[in-house]
Amino acid sequence: MLNPSHLRTLAEVIQTGSFAEAARRLGYTSSAVSQQMAALERVVKAQLFEREAHGIRPSATAQFIAARGTDLLVAIEELQEDVAARVAGRLGSLRLGSFPTANARIVPRVIASLVEAHPGVEVLLDEGEPDRISSSLIDGSIDIAVVYAYDLVPMTWPAEVTPVELLVEDLVLLLPAGYPHPGAITDLAMLRPEKWISSQEDTPGATCLTRLCAARGFEPKIAFRSNDYDVVRGLVAAGVGVAVVPGLAHTPDDAIRAEPLPASRTHRRVLALHRTANSNPLLGEALHALRRACGTLQVEIRLTG
Repeated sequence: MLNPSHLRTLAEVIQTGSFAEAARRLGYTSSAVSQQMAALERVVKAQLFEREAHGIRPSATAQFIAARGTDLLVAIEELQEDVAARVAGRLGSLRLGSFPTANARIVPRVIASLVEAHPGVEVLLDEGEPDRISSSLIDGSIDIAVVYAYDLVPMTWPAEVTPVELLVEDLVLLLPAGYPHPGAITDLAMLRPEKWISSQEDTPGATCLTRLCAARGFEPKIAFRSNDYDVVRGLVAAGVGVAVVPGLAHTPDDAIRAEPLPASRTHRRVLALHRTANSNPLLGEALHALRRACGTLQVEIRLTG
């Protein structure tokens, strides 16, 4: 197999016309250059130089190898530079998976931060609920999964996954702006007669609502279901029902009366999951960007919740 070092030495010998001058430029001894050329001749099974009284003359084979070897050496140097850039996190890709609400409020800040710091980096984004995104993480399709878990609906993660808590969301009670009860809702049981708007059946949000109401002695009358929080807020604003949503899903609206969930210490938590053995050099910076974005949002959702 051709040795790139031998090809580099061959090119220098041909350019200088001398083993000694090539050795000086490369920082070798003349003997080392001679040994490298002898080794190259053994590999290609051809004589590369004609020895003359006052120097050497490269053979046609030597000229051919040097000409073709130049492109190879350039490619190797480019590969070395790209590998170094990738290891340093200046080149490569990061594959991120997240749920819709986080994609709307968290992920854009993170992607903007990464792209600004590393213009040569490609950030890829997938969207889905925690069960699908965490599966993609396990099979290696993504590097980081941004997921959520309700305190009342505990989640467990495989042993090979490291969870990083990013954000703790209060749950917010949404009522139509013209809701007849003038004072704050101090007990969820006060809403027993109301029609409720919930996420789809068997989702963590729907299960959390059922368990919240069960703790106050009633089963909510679910009239409408949607996993789209814009739809949920629209239905509340239209006055057709009430809902409980996580802090990230609440946007102030004059048509909606928003209150902290009464007498409740339950929350929804946003986490970043990554495979513990993942060696992507961008992983650490992405987690830092997620923490920073969520630190800002933690203040924002407290102000609006």
